[in-house]
Amino acid sequence: LGYTPPASVWAQRNGGSVWISTYTRHLQRQIEQETHRLFPDDATRRHHIVLRKGRENYLCLLNMEEAVNSAASRLAGVTIALAMLARWTRATADGDLLGGDLPGWFGDLYGQGSVFGVADRRGECIHGACPHYQRCFVEHTIRRAREADLVIANHALVMAQAAYAQAAMGDDAEETEEDATPSRYIFDEGHHLADAADGAFSAELSGLEAAELRRWLLGAEGRRSRARGLKRRLDDLVVGFPRLEAPLDAALMAAHALPAPGWSARLADAESSETSPPEPPPFDDPDGLFPPQPVLAEPVLENPTESFLRLLRQQVLARSEDRRQTHQYGALECDLHPLIPDLTESGQALARALSRIAEPLRTLAERLQARLQDDADSLDSVTRGRIEAMVRGLRRRAITRLDAWISMLDALDQPPPADTTPTHIHFIRLDRRQQQRPGEHDVGLHRHWLDPTIPFAAVMAMPAQGMLITSATLRDQSDATHGQDEPETEEAEHAWEAAEARTGANHFPSPAIRASLTSPFDYARQTRTFIVTDVDHASIADLAAAYRTLFEASGGGGLGLFTAISRLRGVHSRIAPALEDQGLPLYAQHVDAMDNATLVDIFRTEEHACLLGTDAMRDGVDVPGNALRLVVFERVPWPRPDILHRERRIHLSGGDTTGYDDRIARLRLRQAFGRLIRSQSDKGVFVLLDRRTPSRLLSAFPPGAEVRRLGLADAAREIRAFL
Repeated sequence: LGYTPPASVWAQRNGGSVWISTYTRHLQRQIEQETHRLFPDDATRRHHIVLRKGRENYLCLLNMEEAVNSAASRLAGVTIALAMLARWTRATADGDLLGGDLPGWFGDLYGQGSVFGVADRRGECIHGACPHYQRCFVEHTIRRAREADLVIANHALVMAQAAYAQAAMGDDAEETEEDATPSRYIFDEGHHLADAADGAFSAELSGLEAAELRRWLLGAEGRRSRARGLKRRLDDLVVGFPRLEAPLDAALMAAHALPAPGWSARLADAESSETSPPEPPPFDDPDGLFPPQPVLAEPVLENPTESFLRLLRQQVLARSEDRRQTHQYGALECDLHPLIPDLTESGQALARALSRIAEPLRTLAERLQARLQDDADSLDSVTRGRIEAMVRGLRRRAITRLDAWISMLDALDQPPPADTTPTHIHFIRLDRRQQQRPGEHDVGLHRHWLDPTIPFAAVMAMPAQGMLITSATLRDQSDATHGQDEPETEEAEHAWEAAEARTGANHFPSPAIRASLTSPFDYARQTRTFIVTDVDHASIADLAAAYRTLFEASGGGGLGLFTAISRLRGVHSRIAPALEDQGLPLYAQHVDAMDNATLVDIFRTEEHACLLGTDAMRDGVDVPGNALRLVVFERVPWPRPDILHRERRIHLSGGDTTGYDDRIARLRLRQAFGRLIRSQSDKGVFVLLDRRTPSRLLSAFPPGAEVRRLGLADAAREIRAFL
């Protein structure tokens, strides 16, 4: 109500568009559903409101055609899934596979592969050369967004578009219609802007990223796959044009420096080969019956990317405090500097190899762009569109990525001065497989901005003529002052300054206009808040017993929140049968294959159901009424003590490192509590199963929400009596 109607009025009066951005696809759908109040008629709403996502969310008709053509060689279940998808394709409004009108149970029944296999997740769109181009769901969505009043997007898409538009302007390239950026934005869930910017403006030189780029350039390389390489996608755009064929061939030849198929297995076998048993003694042959045979061997030129990854892996394992960690699932991290021997030389060799890919691709993009002017009198509109799209793809998917990698490698021998605040954070990360056989899944060099709101403000300052950043948790106030009439105390000013720093508003050329609104809810009457003091949350069995007891006390309608997926799964497996016997269905994120939006829809509909989830369920879930009457949080959501958090805690906390962590935990608790009361008629209970909760965090709860510490049995009795 606060921003959607006025944004709609402004768009209609001025003939412009307003982009409403939120953090997740689930929240996009939630906002889109609210626009039914603006335009109840479906056809009218479709004209005025458009939901924009990345291409990987939509059905690709060409991928669908190829999948159907090969259905005869597939299992019966896959064929049935394709048949059902074909029927859905004829009825869908926008082809959105994830969070759209495809039933959430589809992936649960047939596997997410049946959905992802027909989406454009490989970035191989051939645009105007596709026989389905005029009916393409993605293209239709892009065209509709140009004329819509309100475009509902997500933070990652908005930042990626703004960043590319700025880079394109810097390259003196023409801004295409798809890249045209709006001038007015609304960022809902504004407390997540720094997280979204951190992902959008970071760089990762890893095995998976490099192998994905090789596949994008070279295609399937003889494997049984529908992957189309760059040469096949460009096809008739370069054939017969030596100025275009030469740089393309050079780039594809140089792309063999990227990890070849099977790189992960070779990397995982590195340690076992280093610790292999000694060779057996020579065969005793005193009579000379078996003379030694000459061994003919050629020197093996190691792939430069795989060589660099192998050294990264050696460094992160050598820096691990406990080598036993290497046999556990999860991830290991270490600082980049100081470097182990040979890593600098390997990085320099890799940088040269990547330059041999980037430079011909840059030349190809420039010459394709020049062809738009040189052949303007002979190019039809479809061909022009294809060239523009390919230039865009070359820059976004390859050149920008390669330039970032080369920049990271060039800085290997430049450790940051100890007495200055760094601009970027560099570290090495070794990821472990969570399923299938144990072993490494990926290793890579990572670069993040120390303050990711700096690039966010840089790319948004130019296109944005108006911006609203809103959230219930922008400020962290440790006192009880709320509302527009609050006194201008030093503490209130500090809270505003911290909020501006977290959203990047302090980096914009004009100061932000501040507004704080009081809550309409009577929390003293509508809520109860308990901290349970006799549950050992380190024990999965005790934790599961607590969740079961509390869910039974509320008669369902419970949302269980977790800070770790492993604990969520452990609790779910222990309590699901008992709750089912009580007539309380239990659903769980990371257990049920349904997407988050479908899980919330089911939870909202079934009044006595319970739902377990992690971060995505903690922020932004809107379930008014009796369907959500209990929120149980398994522990204080302290920030994860990784390298990124360590560096930001040191350099961005202003010296108050404890207060920095407290602020993050309080804001997360406030978000979790905010799921509970969504209307003035709601009643609900918030329970925190962490007896070590410090009192300084209790200001996270709103005025009137009295917090009481008591045992599990007493809490269950209080819940029954209150509800």
